[in-house]
Amino acid sequence: MSSRKSKNNNLIHADCLSQVQRILRERFCHQSPHNNLYGVQVQYKHLIELLKRTAINGESNSVLIIGPRGSGKTTLINHALKELMEIEEVCENILHVHLNGLLQINDKIALKEITRQLNLENVVGDKVFGSFAENLSFLLEALKKGDRTSSCPVIFILDEFDLFAHHKNQTLLYNLFDISQSAQTPIAVIGLTCRLDILELLEKRVKSRFSHRQIHLMNSFGFPQYVKIFKEQLSLPAEFPDKLFAEKWNESVQYLSEDRNVREVLQKHFNVSKNLRSLHMLLMLALNRVTASRPFMSAADLMEANQLCSMDSKANIVHGLSVLEICLIIAMKHLNDIYEEEPFNFQMVYNEFQKFVQRKAHSVYNFEKPVVMKAFEHLQQLELIKPMERTSGNSQREYQLMKLLLDNTQIMNALQKYPNCPTDVRQWAASSLSWL
Repeated sequence: MSSRKSKNNNLIHADCLSQVQRILRERFCHQSPHNNLYGVQVQYKHLIELLKRTAINGESNSVLIIGPRGSGKTTLINHALKELMEIEEVCENILHVHLNGLLQINDKIALKEITRQLNLENVVGDKVFGSFAENLSFLLEALKKGDRTSSCPVIFILDEFDLFAHHKNQTLLYNLFDISQSAQTPIAVIGLTCRLDILELLEKRVKSRFSHRQIHLMNSFGFPQYVKIFKEQLSLPAEFPDKLFAEKWNESVQYLSEDRNVREVLQKHFNVSKNLRSLHMLLMLALNRVTASRPFMSAADLMEANQLCSMDSKANIVHGLSVLEICLIIAMKHLNDIYEEEPFNFQMVYNEFQKFVQRKAHSVYNFEKPVVMKAFEHLQQLELIKPMERTSGNSQREYQLMKLLLDNTQIMNALQKYPNCPTDVRQWAASSLSWL
């Protein structure tokens, strides 16, 4: 009877968990405008006022939103657009165009994308334009409904704004800022970037047409606020179908936020990076460990997720290397210690490896030189070593100067976890310079 009851409970939990995972993953992965804003209320007020002036009064504006990756630039603009579209007189009379510097790699592609997003492909048809400015002016002219006040305002959002500054002659930026300065169609140009020196990248003629408004996002909240965000991000909404499960889940989240080990994990994350993207990654990994038999998140899940987050990718590559490749890395480590980080070549590494083989002939197999060369090239492919200069066709590979991209701590930590590593190899790695 009890086994049947537990089976039923597992089925109920499995059903609830699939809904929990869908809700929380959506929250972690998408910069949803329904998420709360943290520590950027002043910046948000500034931005929404600027957009309202464009949307309601037909006033052109330009602004740059500057902040490190994961500081909430996209979330901020999504929130502002959501609030703007809820105003009755605005929602039917405003258009927004989203461009990304990673996708629109030149002005021609950007112009095509603007035409597509404004639904003006049919209007443009097969027309041929003399210049970029003429084409853009025609697009905006097509949106006019008479005088300036009744023209349709357009909001241009330029993600990765600094990449648009690398376009030839900065034609797109020049024309957008030029229109925002003149009494043409009301437009707002909003650039999102993580570069503080962005104004230095703009040409003089572009800079003179920019309004020089800047909004900086710097994640200015403290650790207590960070813990509060952690609770909010994991909590289930009031409209969750199974009220009892939601109540238990939220209680477990409250308990987690007070757990000493969890707070240590959060403090480490907070000290390394305040951005919410890294917190979302931690929570996503912890959420993946929740199952029907263990339907609530535990401190152990978060600690395991933290270990996965803080794993060293280079050290993980070392775990998959052959013993010969490990020996070559140790030889490079010794050369670095002797010559104080000076670059080395294959011949030096091979000689170092031969010295070790002669000392420990009983435990390490002496490989042929071409085999060792192949292992050395494999390390280069894995980007554990890199050439100091570009190779020319006639240069000998054995004498090409290289640099090791692993430090001593990474090598020693990787060796501790390396499965079935020969004792002599481990001792050679740990040996001091007096050995050599």
